[in-house]
Amino acid sequence: MAVFTEVTTDEAQGLMTRLDLGTLLSLQGIASGIENTNYFVSTDRGEYVLTLFERLGFEQLPFYLKLMQHLSQRGIPVPAPQPDAHGEILLSLQGKPAAVVTRLQGRSQMAPGVNACRQVGAMLARMHLAGQDYPLQQPNLRGLSWWIDTVPVVTPYLGGAQQQMITDELHHQQALAATPMWQALPRGPIHADLFRDNVMFDGDRLSGFFDFYFAGCDTFVFDIAVCLNDWCIDLSTGALDEARAQAFVAAYDAERPLSADEIAALPDALRAAALRFWTSRLWDFHLPRDAAMLQPHDPTHFERVLHSRRQQPWRYRRDNTQVSGV
Repeated sequence: MAVFTEVTTDEAQGLMTRLDLGTLLSLQGIASGIENTNYFVSTDRGEYVLTLFERLGFEQLPFYLKLMQHLSQRGIPVPAPQPDAHGEILLSLQGKPAAVVTRLQGRSQMAPGVNACRQVGAMLARMHLAGQDYPLQQPNLRGLSWWIDTVPVVTPYLGGAQQQMITDELHHQQALAATPMWQALPRGPIHADLFRDNVMFDGDRLSGFFDFYFAGCDTFVFDIAVCLNDWCIDLSTGALDEARAQAFVAAYDAERPLSADEIAALPDALRAAALRFWTSRLWDFHLPRDAAMLQPHDPTHFERVLHSRRQQPWRYRRDNTQVSGV
């Protein structure tokens, strides 16, 4: 969400006119993130977010935008893509794909407690259920195939022990993915990037999920693991906070009961999620792109998370106990 493409007020007003969203009052670039260009847009009719897609092409974007539309229509609080008079929600600006969506109310909760984690877990389950009849298919583009391609690219930037861990983990995940149990895990559209800064709270109440542009079809347990590795950890060490983790998964489980195989797969899914974000942060850090407000994340954070998940596996128990390191 760094600003790679500068948008003028005239260009923004042109889109607002096409979408019948009123007169532009303000246009403000959003500095956080590293994938797309985003602007907050205020008009005399409401608050919106304008996104220009820097990596995704016109052929990929219908999956994301129509998924958001699908979820919104089923009562999941997500940004709703705004259509033009012909019903088109995928737009073009400066030759790049673009979209305008409604802006969620509230702010991100960057120091979540048990109650926030419980709400996110429950809403994630509802989102997974709401997406089960979504007709479009697209793989998780930052899934195993991407790890296989990208780990060799970033490995030369690492020290010997780091190289050993990332290579060993990739081989472990490849072996797991080939097993019948893993291939049979429940799956469907997932968010795949539901970090603290991609969820809004209006006061103490969860008001929405956003930034679906890493979404894809993958296992639901991987989506849970991505969340646990951000919402339920000590940021300084990467260790899981068991009270928050238990609350998160129990709330999810109450809405969409987890299968025995999903519960068994969760420790390895936590490792997979850590590998995914360590790899992507290494790539963004060592092979950056130019942007007006680019702020690449520290890759060593997810190195610590992966090390922690490998050394101290965490297991969910429906009887409200967790066993670490078993």
